[in-house]
Amino acid sequence: MARKIKKQNTDSGFVLFDVVYQDGARSSNRRVPSAELDAPDPEAAARAFIEAQDRKIAEMSGNPRGPIKTITRSPG
Repeated sequence: MARKIKKQNTDSGFVLFDVVYQDGARSSNRRVPSAELDAPDPEAAARAFIEAQDRKIAEMSGNPRGPIKTITRSPG
């Protein structure tokens, strides 16, 4: 019986970012949808998206994150 080969999706629609917080904590490979980055300042758009994610996580867990110090695209 032949197996069907699935095509790998090379364009995932996400861009990965590394985030460093004011307290020194680091969060690697945070996913931001590519559509969110269609703005004049993609880094500011990514920061806003990640801050919104952090707020939602803080509401659910009760543990707020500190402010973001730096945000950079993940290598690769």
